[in-house]
Amino acid sequence: MNTADLGLPVAVPSTALFTDQYELTMLQAALRSGTADRRAVFEVFTRRLPEGRRYGVVAGTGRVLDAVENFRFDDTILDFLRERGILDEPTLAWLADYRFRGDIWGYPEGEVYFPGSPIMRVEGTFAEAVLLETVILSILNHDSAVAAAASRMAVAAGDRPLMEMGARRTHELSAVAAARAAYVGGFHVTSDLAAGFRYNIPTVGTSAHAFTLLHDTERDAFTAQVETLGSGTTLLVDTFDVAEAVRTAVEVAGPGLGAVRIDSGDLLLIAHRVRQQLDELGAEKTKIVVTSDLDEYAIASLAAAPVDAYGVGTQLVTGSGHPTCSMVYKLVARAESNAPGAPLQPVAKKSMGAKTSVGGRKWAARRLDEHGVAEAEVIGTGPVPAELVDHQLQVPLVTGGEVVAREPLDAPRDRHITARGRLPLSATQLSRGEPVLPTEFV
Repeated sequence: MNTADLGLPVAVPSTALFTDQYELTMLQAALRSGTADRRAVFEVFTRRLPEGRRYGVVAGTGRVLDAVENFRFDDTILDFLRERGILDEPTLAWLADYRFRGDIWGYPEGEVYFPGSPIMRVEGTFAEAVLLETVILSILNHDSAVAAAASRMAVAAGDRPLMEMGARRTHELSAVAAARAAYVGGFHVTSDLAAGFRYNIPTVGTSAHAFTLLHDTERDAFTAQVETLGSGTTLLVDTFDVAEAVRTAVEVAGPGLGAVRIDSGDLLLIAHRVRQQLDELGAEKTKIVVTSDLDEYAIASLAAAPVDAYGVGTQLVTGSGHPTCSMVYKLVARAESNAPGAPLQPVAKKSMGAKTSVGGRKWAARRLDEHGVAEAEVIGTGPVPAELVDHQLQVPLVTGGEVVAREPLDAPRDRHITARGRLPLSATQLSRGEPVLPTEFV
């Protein structure tokens, strides 16, 4: 993959085995039955938002594009499938030449979504499109969950910066994806250097309690850090006694000390005390950073506190209690025959309970009120009403197998701020509630 246009330093390896075995066995059976080349339309959507959430955030689209581009079966992968007896030789020969040559449309990354929103639509032959199910869902379910949590935290934080610090709380590769998704959702920096290297996200970090404990005294530790990183550094002040640490920090760094970090205790009370102490010591411009198992509710509770920035880890990278979005990838239409130009026939699963879906190739638009505020997510399979033509949400992502929508990471980040800003004000409430927009099928 060539990502030089975005300055990305890391190429993505083959994603062909980031899949479930039944994708490949379905392919083998379809090749044998003669239906593999039928034109097919798959859609990604979720039937519901996580309990209490008012909107979702589309994230991971850029990673999906990388994954589709790199879905290749090289000799090593083919040998693995052959040795395990998973596929027959005709299917392995077909996979050797696999390239996705179809089209993908979807909500642009950073956009918000609601139950039933056709977040991504994959069109091609059944054979080429069915193989992408697992990897697409894996990326979108994870990244969108993190981005939704990040968005809620960004709302709670207001204008105060947010630092992503969750690498040690999740799988090492998930940490990189989580940092990217958090940036899309509104975070400003990450502590994860792999994410900074891969996606050019700004990175941050100074010292932990271990550095203080390494030295004979807290003063020795602060002195070493300031001499190394300068007086603008952030000193961790809750290893022993906070008040004494703040006094020592200002004595060592001077009134130009960049920031102090508080990582434990009653953050609301301690932040007020530390602010007062800093001001009395002449360090009026020294900032206060708080960490310690924060989520959106804890951040909101600190709105009145003299806090300048938040560092968030566990709750962010686990979706703040909702680590997946329950997105699915369903066949919604297929050609009546293998003939070129054969008409599409809507298809849908019929089942008991809540696992039903709506057949047909769908469009989506967001209807606005007279003030330009969104009032409904409108989804249909027929002609798009004239009044909604200019409000359609899906954009081309891949055309004829070629990626057409790769963009710098700041683009979806800015897009999300705009999309969230067009929702009704109640979307920013952290209290539990129904989706802020109804979904209308027409």
